[in-house]
Amino acid sequence: MPDQSTPGTTGPGTSSASGRTTPSAQASPAAPASGDSPQGVMSRRRLLGTAGATGLALGAAGAAVGYASAPAPAKTVPLTSVGANMAMFHGKHQPGITDALQSSGHLVAFDLTAGAGRREAAALLRRWSVTAARLMAGEAAAHGDTDVARDAGPSSLTVTFGFGHSFFSRTGLEKQRPVALDPLPAFSSDRLDKTRSDGDLWVQIGADDALVAFHALRAIQKDAGTAARVRWQMNGFNRSPGATAEPMTARNLMGQIDGTRNPKPSEPDFDGRIFVPASTSPEWMANGSYAVVRRIRMLLDDWEKLSGKAQEDVIGRRKSTGAPLSGGTETTPMDLDKTGADGSPVVPVNAHARITRPDQNGGAAMLRRPFSFHDGIGADGTPDAGLLFVCWQADPVRGFVPVQRKLDRGDALSTFIRHESSGLFAVPGGAAQGEYVGQRLLEG
Repeated sequence: MPDQSTPGTTGPGTSSASGRTTPSAQASPAAPASGDSPQGVMSRRRLLGTAGATGLALGAAGAAVGYASAPAPAKTVPLTSVGANMAMFHGKHQPGITDALQSSGHLVAFDLTAGAGRREAAALLRRWSVTAARLMAGEAAAHGDTDVARDAGPSSLTVTFGFGHSFFSRTGLEKQRPVALDPLPAFSSDRLDKTRSDGDLWVQIGADDALVAFHALRAIQKDAGTAARVRWQMNGFNRSPGATAEPMTARNLMGQIDGTRNPKPSEPDFDGRIFVPASTSPEWMANGSYAVVRRIRMLLDDWEKLSGKAQEDVIGRRKSTGAPLSGGTETTPMDLDKTGADGSPVVPVNAHARITRPDQNGGAAMLRRPFSFHDGIGADGTPDAGLLFVCWQADPVRGFVPVQRKLDRGDALSTFIRHESSGLFAVPGGAAQGEYVGQRLLEG
């Protein structure tokens, strides 16, 4: 777990029988217009009320479409700021990459079914894109909505789509497969379950409401129809927005602040490190990114036997504040040359934070956007818990691979974790209005 951890909007909608807003003709060109009466129309400003004035809404839109009941009551109770927050589906990049961590998430991989090829994949991505755009705007699914998320707002929902190495042979598009999508090398810490690794298609779902996230997962699964079947699926979580007195870097299940050195969009070289340049080959990957996905089991029983001081030496940072052992605050640069009274480095040579520093790895950087997971407790009392590690980079050969190789050779943390599944996916750039994700690949 490297230390580098962390347009287009729809118009007003009309109320559906499920209570979720359905779009107007302008909201989604690919979706049918609602036939509900004008009495159901509710403006975004009226729906959000004071929530829009808090300044807490995420995304460039700064507002969100939510849920309403029909007909509109004389006085509307506004959504909370968490429910009102809306990310945007259409844009230069896909959602779910630079958006803030959400409190609930699902990762799911699909394989195309026998006989399904390029045409079926294109139809599937078209369906998925329409569904994702609607749900992210706080609208009901176009067909057969389950009502799971009734009464909730968009809740910062994001849905992200990617292609695995095998997708290109299944669709006859081998010549369009990027070199950067070549399989990851084997690492000594790998204990990989092949049935929970890789896949033709990958979907990442995140939201700040667990029912909104599940609703999206169910809609995506239903949309797959006979074209694709689930290969594996994993559930994750993070701290809920507003749970701390002020925004702060997330903690993982080891209790460590995790994500201090994540690249930031404000940095001048951010796009070059995280997104594929527009001048790249193949052209369909312009403005896209590569996601490395790893299920990392934390051996918590062993970890929790360590003293607090020993845990800090493993990581190289204070558990309480995230500050480097060399001193300062969480964001203070780590002094790798500082020594203690005995002459030994204050930050141990095998500390996780030392090994993963970009300046110790030829500048290798990746944007970590993980979820924690807990899948129950075994008969022996051992928790099946850890990190659904997701990292983004313009090229995994220059991002994830060199850092993981170095961790493989002597990371103190490796004794307390186990990599149990792995995947690498090409995530194309965002879809413009009226397009679907991957259209340039599948129709190019």
